[in-house]
Amino acid sequence: MAAFDGFMHSKCIQQHIENPTDAASVFNGVPNSQEICIVAIPKSTHDMCCGCCCCMPLMNVPSGFFILYQRWYKNQGELEPGVKCCWPFWYRISHIINKATITYSAPSVNVPTADNVFVHVNLSLTFSIGPGIEDASDFVYKLGTARFDEFLSCEVEEGIRGLVYSVTHDRVNDLREEFAQGMLASLSRKFKPYGVQIRNVKITETKLPVELATKLEETTTFRTRISEKAKKHENTIRVLADQASQELETIVRTNMRREQDLSAQCVRYQIEHQEKVDEMVGSARVQEIGAKSRMDVLIGQAKGDLEVATAEGEKDAEVIRKNMQIECERRKVKIEEQAAVLILESEGKLRAAENNAAALVAEAEAENNSTAGLEVKRKYELEWERLQILESLAKTGRRFISGTTGKEMMKEMVPTSSSMASRTGKSYF
Repeated sequence: MAAFDGFMHSKCIQQHIENPTDAASVFNGVPNSQEICIVAIPKSTHDMCCGCCCCMPLMNVPSGFFILYQRWYKNQGELEPGVKCCWPFWYRISHIINKATITYSAPSVNVPTADNVFVHVNLSLTFSIGPGIEDASDFVYKLGTARFDEFLSCEVEEGIRGLVYSVTHDRVNDLREEFAQGMLASLSRKFKPYGVQIRNVKITETKLPVELATKLEETTTFRTRISEKAKKHENTIRVLADQASQELETIVRTNMRREQDLSAQCVRYQIEHQEKVDEMVGSARVQEIGAKSRMDVLIGQAKGDLEVATAEGEKDAEVIRKNMQIECERRKVKIEEQAAVLILESEGKLRAAENNAAALVAEAEAENNSTAGLEVKRKYELEWERLQILESLAKTGRRFISGTTGKEMMKEMVPTSSSMASRTGKSYF
């Protein structure tokens, strides 16, 4: 079993006892022992009874623990504490589970770091079973003390080695709090289904190999010496700095005196410069006043010219406006006269058009009334025109016309009685 500097690896066990009342002494255990009893199993009632008796007169059930009992070896749950009279042999207290918070020590030796340095780590965790009787039943019947011890030892060992292997030897001491929180969450998640509560995880000690520790101690010694040398060097630097400060102060004072002389010269130059500036400003002021006077005279003349030009312009504008008003009135009268003449002419034309329209209507009515006489006249005129055309054709020489056109033309030139009748409307035969 791994150990270093007096730390022994704890071991969780269950122990058989004679009477249920012996559970308290068994759970308290032997001081400085690595074995931790968390479950006590009393003898069965059948073993404690006399051969001629089937029950115990009195059964004293202690308080302060989870107590499970059985009937014919079948779990019946929790048994209330107190004195039980006439306890039959088919009942038995099967398990007494410790409710107290238990401290578990798990030292690990020769754990390699990332830079292959073997360190010793001691881990201490506290756990308890519960808080209810169901959790105690789950612990007893689902896991058991022996498997719980193996399971817890493996998980703690694996967690320590996994964390230490992820860092170098100089950071092992810095990971105590980080490792404790990660291990607490991991163990709580894994053991909670079995009724075990992991309350706290803490790394109590880490130890490096002796040779490495010696080297680190020597390194610390050298660092101390280096610090002393650095302080001496700093003191020497301070002395040199003081000397340099004195020399610098002397130079500064010399420069201050020179600066005062130069400042006095600058002040004198500024006074002379200011006198010249004031003289030039006075001269410029006089010139400015003269220029302003001339400018005021010119501005007055320009304003007078502007007023004269404005008056003349207003006068000319008034004349032009009056002339234009007279011209506009003349044109307006003329246009009105022309408009009156045009209105009269339009009215005359309208009346003439109305009279012409009435004459045309009368003529149309008269023509309509004489339609029958005019029809004969017009047929006669058309026939006369046709004969004149034929006469003209006959006078102008020979023409050769054949076919239908010639036949039609011959009919026109030599009319028959039927054609004459159709033209004149009279019968000749």
